[in-house]
Amino acid sequence: MEESLQSPPRAPTRTVELQLSLLEGNDRQAARNRRRFRELGLTALNLVSSPGAGKTTLLERTLTEFGRTTRCAAVVGDLATDRDAQRLGRSGAPVAQITTGSACHLDAGMVARAVEKLDLSGARLLFIENVGNLVCPASFDLGEKLRVVLLSAAEGEDKPLKYPPIFKSAHVVLLTKIDVAAVLGFDRAAAAENVRRIAPQAKLLELSARSGDGIEQWYDLLGTLTAKG
Repeated sequence: MEESLQSPPRAPTRTVELQLSLLEGNDRQAARNRRRFRELGLTALNLVSSPGAGKTTLLERTLTEFGRTTRCAAVVGDLATDRDAQRLGRSGAPVAQITTGSACHLDAGMVARAVEKLDLSGARLLFIENVGNLVCPASFDLGEKLRVVLLSAAEGEDKPLKYPPIFKSAHVVLLTKIDVAAVLGFDRAAAAENVRRIAPQAKLLELSARSGDGIEQWYDLLGTLTAKG
């Protein structure tokens, strides 16, 4: 008679759950960044959006115009190339590029290392342009004072409803590219309502970095931040 083959009995197992925060190290570095920025008299803003929402165009104009009277600096994050840093560097402001490779967000350690490369003497504002993504950056504190989330007219009014964590974490929401909103069929009122529904705590501004519509409201906000120190 052919013997049946059976698997040997398995030894009893025990599962031990270790609940460690993956973000604990990042949060410690973010706290160090925040202290460092405070020591330097810097107000740091973390700009987050989908790719193509207009972060770099807004910063290019801001560094050129607002930067005439208030010294600013910028850190730029992208998966590859230093094209954005080259664009922003034409303003004369100190700029550092972070190339993340495959990482879909910046973390506090990346920012700390980039800031060490900058001449921040006399600077009052530090703009951190995050990697284009509405998901991953929501979880990573960089040590910023304000988180600024951009929503462009090219994206659709329902982005705050689809990606609530990033909008719920925002201090400021910018509706961008409003100069082409009508052409694209973008309902600015509906978008604003969705922002207020998901992020009632956020200050909402509507602007176009290309045409200049609403840009003075943005500069007024920045002026208030530097006045407060």
